[in-house]
Amino acid sequence: MRRWFFARKPDAGFVLSHFPATLLQAKVFDEWLDARDEALTAVLALPGANAHVVEHYQTLGLVHETGALATP
Repeated sequence: MRRWFFARKPDAGFVLSHFPATLLQAKVFDEWLDARDEALTAVLALPGANAHVVEHYQTLGLVHETGALATP
């Protein structure tokens, strides 16, 4: 994870598929980003996502419904 983080372009977005899978992973990931003065701007909740993880990011106001991304 560290190698990927420092190799990416600073203004580039990223997708982590199936991660975080648990609430603990989500909280550790948030702390890891915070320690590096970074933050998530959005989280997509796809079908089958862990309800606790989705609720965690909803509380932070980061969850966007996947249907909202579709353009007419």
